[in-house]
Amino acid sequence: MTVHEPMIARVRDDANKARPRIPDDAAMLRVAAELARDLSVANPAIYWPDFLASAAIGYAGLAGALLLGDPALAILSGLVAVLGLYRAASFIHELTHIRKGALPGFRFAWNLIIGIPLMIPSFMYEEVHTQHHARTRYGTAEDPEYLPLALMKPWSLPLFILVAALAPVGVLLRFGVLAPLGAIIPSLRTLVRERYSALSINPSYRRRAPEGAFKRTWFWQETGATAFAWGLIASAFAFGWKPLLVYMAVHSTMTVINQLRTLVAHLWENDGDAMTVTAQYLDSVNVPPPGLLAALWAPVGLRYHALHHLLPSVPYHALGRAHQRMMAMLDARSPYHRGNYTGMGPLVGKIARSTMMRR
Repeated sequence: MTVHEPMIARVRDDANKARPRIPDDAAMLRVAAELARDLSVANPAIYWPDFLASAAIGYAGLAGALLLGDPALAILSGLVAVLGLYRAASFIHELTHIRKGALPGFRFAWNLIIGIPLMIPSFMYEEVHTQHHARTRYGTAEDPEYLPLALMKPWSLPLFILVAALAPVGVLLRFGVLAPLGAIIPSLRTLVRERYSALSINPSYRRRAPEGAFKRTWFWQETGATAFAWGLIASAFAFGWKPLLVYMAVHSTMTVINQLRTLVAHLWENDGDAMTVTAQYLDSVNVPPPGLLAALWAPVGLRYHALHHLLPSVPYHALGRAHQRMMAMLDARSPYHRGNYTGMGPLVGKIARSTMMRR
């Protein structure tokens, strides 16, 4: 049991069970179903150039951070690396929703170019994220991507971010040390698979053993990430510590940005009960235009996270159109309008104020 688990149990035991259940809004769900039929085709002509350009910009920035002699330019180049690689890495979310055969070779290319070099191969998200979208699991103890953060103590938010900052060290140990040791120690292998093989935030989540074709996919991705981890460690002895430290700094900054995005992707107000689809939508967040910064910290359609919970099959490049249609087709009284927010700052403030009431 981790430090969070007893606290989560108390939150769910103490939360107000008498609050009214939010009914589903038939009009909103009907419009969403119509849009899902109309906009669910992934366009390779958008996916491939976007992903490859993002990765190229990210790696060019990383090279600049390593090679430029001027500290200011090196830092600026490092920021370019963070934004480029973060956008490229965010396509892992699309991999979990892309229909089989829709983008041939995309999963392999993503893992080869981004997943393995960042030690976040797609097996760590595939068959995990879909559980977050399961209608009866969202917001419950069985949801791997949910914590009742708004109902927890104030110190839980800084801890949530600190864990993300240390994630590069964690994945380096997971693939460079624990994975190879697990190959010869079955009990350790089980521990690594259950506890350290999912990009989840729920500390009580336990990963089941992979089966069939996915088991083979898991094996080659894990082997590749292990080889990269060994190479990264070896580079410190061959070329000095700078390449490793720059890599870790870029990786850590990326992960913190993503954790902040995760923090404001939901309101985190559910106490563990199953929720209606409308309630799930209202517990989730859209940050639509005209704000520009959300395109950087919530790229690849992640700024429409609440809409994505209504339309999980719609590819990222169609979510903007879907949002415009939803806004036009539903009147101001619709719950859809209540899922839209102006930016990260007000959302962090809202969740922080909620935790302050839990002292």
